[in-house]
Amino acid sequence: MPILRSSLLTAVLTAGLFLVSSRSSQSIAQTAPAPAVKPTQSISQKIAASKDLLDINTATATQLKALPGMGDAYVQRIIAGRPYTAKNQLATRGILPQSAYAAIKDQIIAHRPKP
Repeated sequence: MPILRSSLLTAVLTAGLFLVSSRSSQSIAQTAPAPAVKPTQSISQKIAASKDLLDINTATATQLKALPGMGDAYVQRIIAGRPYTAKNQLATRGILPQSAYAAIKDQIIAHRPKP
C-alpha cells in the first residue's frame, strides 16, 4: 500500500496536478486574490500631469517659497543652481538637504531648458 501511494503521488506531481481540498472551486475562486495590474499613463497623461507641477528651472522666488519647508536661503540656492536637467539634482548637487528635497519632490519637475 505505501508503494502505491508513493507512485500515485509521484504521478500526480509529475503531471503538474495539485491536490485540492474539499472546498468547491467557486469558493476557491472567491478567495484567490486578483493579480495586481499597475495602470500605465500615456504620454499625453504624463504631459498633462507635469503641467500641474512647479518647474524649478522657471519658477519665481515667490512660487518656490510657497513649497513646504522652503525659506529664503533654500529658494536663493535653487535659483543660483539653475538650470537643472532632473529634479533630483537639488539633492545630488547639495542645493537642498535630502529631507527638504523629500518634502517637495512630488510637487516639482525640472523641464530641460531650451537652447
